[in-house]
Amino acid sequence: MTGGAGARLVDGYAQVVFDLDGVIYLIDRPIPGAVQAVGRLHGEGRAVAYATNNASRRSSDVASLLTGMGVPARPDEVLTSAAAAAELLRDRLPAGAPVLVVGAEALRAEVAAVGLSPVDRADESPQAVVQGYGPQVGWTELAEATVAVRGGATWIATNTDRTLPSGRGPLPGNGSLVAVLRTALDREPDIVVGKPEPALFATAARRVDEGHTLVVGDRLDTDIEGARRAGLDSLLVLTGVSDVPELLAAPPQRRPTYVARDLAGLFDPAAVVRVPGPTDAGGWSVDARDGALELTGAGRPLDALAALCAAAWSAPTVPPIRGGSPDAARALATLGLPA
Repeated sequence: MTGGAGARLVDGYAQVVFDLDGVIYLIDRPIPGAVQAVGRLHGEGRAVAYATNNASRRSSDVASLLTGMGVPARPDEVLTSAAAAAELLRDRLPAGAPVLVVGAEALRAEVAAVGLSPVDRADESPQAVVQGYGPQVGWTELAEATVAVRGGATWIATNTDRTLPSGRGPLPGNGSLVAVLRTALDREPDIVVGKPEPALFATAARRVDEGHTLVVGDRLDTDIEGARRAGLDSLLVLTGVSDVPELLAAPPQRRPTYVARDLAGLFDPAAVVRVPGPTDAGGWSVDARDGALELTGAGRPLDALAALCAAAWSAPTVPPIRGGSPDAARALATLGLPA
């Protein structure tokens, strides 16, 4: 996957697991090429699954949303942190136990569906607090959760995503709301269910009897780290949150197997690259000079990125990057890096 010819990336995998926001859609609109990519996978008879940290929708709601966008999906193909958190609580608490829910109605519905009793106030003696993203979550809900946890309730967070993507750029996610309780309580949640914890991806991988699973995501700190924790290969697409500067600065546990601009990389060998690559391949060369990494040569910007990853990941910190030729300067600009 370092040149413009060869086998398709998808041919090495029996199943593809997608993150949703930033990969398949942005808020309520499909990302260009996503509908066609998933349709092509279905047409080839490949297993497809979706793993999302968004706890504001149930699996059936997500499947309906995807189908409405032109991506036929079944509820059993969708793995949400809300459902996973509810199942975890079901296994730990007696039937009918009160659980204080902080989040959207979907999280409350998942808790009720497993036979537990959603409550709103700390004086209802909740045995656990489950906290997920909800656009209407405010001070009152966070205060009740604080009192309940301080009183001994187990604190479960569906995920700790600091931000969520939007048409106006990243906005506060559940991790930002979890940080409010973390500050008030001076402690961490007892359990975090969603990515980067491996449970969602591991569950998906167990659904295929033979062959490997590929995880496709847009966030290094959740999708890619979660895939690595689950022992799975991953593809970072640059259609969502994480960008090239973040990739070059990524610690080992957040480094993907492959990088592509979008989902075309699943099918087009020229649209994807394995990282890191050699520092002197694909027509490019990266050398350390005067405290900086200098890119010279000519070729695909993605091959330049693979070479830059090799050099940057070998350094204690990422040095400044500059182009040593006009082609290199153009490649850096294409990658969103200063030339």
